[in-house]
Amino acid sequence: MPKARFFTWYRVAPLAVVFVFGLISLVYSCAPAAFFKPLYPIDYEAYVKQSSISHNLDPYLVCAVIKSESNWDPEAESNQGAQGLMQLMPETAQDMIAKGLVDGGEYSADNLNDPATNIEFGCAYLSYLLAYFNGSTDSAIAAYNAGMGNVDGWAQQNTSFHNAITFPETQAYLIRVNNAWVRYKTLYPDQFV
Repeated sequence: MPKARFFTWYRVAPLAVVFVFGLISLVYSCAPAAFFKPLYPIDYEAYVKQSSISHNLDPYLVCAVIKSESNWDPEAESNQGAQGLMQLMPETAQDMIAKGLVDGGEYSADNLNDPATNIEFGCAYLSYLLAYFNGSTDSAIAAYNAGMGNVDGWAQQNTSFHNAITFPETQAYLIRVNNAWVRYKTLYPDQFV
């Protein structure tokens, strides 16, 4: 009867996979800023700064939403019809004009692929969500992805907000935006001073 060897492929393969993922996690956590800056760029800085100031938002949060929504692609379009850097629906942009949060004479809801226009409407909407949810950033981020009605329902649950979210995509989105927000603040501490 052959003697079983401890280091056979079916024992080593799972250990190797765990080691590789552990190494990737370590590099991701401890890598220098030079490694991450290409992964977390800031484009359209002037538009982000201007619209963030006018809508009383943290520009790093705006950058995190743009990174998570379109990865800085002004031509991005979702299957549902969301457009541009901040992935806005034309109806949402129209609503921001109707609520008086965006000057419809200066910005057109029909021009959402224009970076300045998209950032202005996206900042207005994000600011509106923050005000609606009494400053709760997590609720505003989740509503940006899943809608205000869903977040209203989740907020009524008798559990932590993250656990109340019933859409895995929204849970992942909330984590992704918050992680990007921290990354942007760490990588570019003086960018918007």
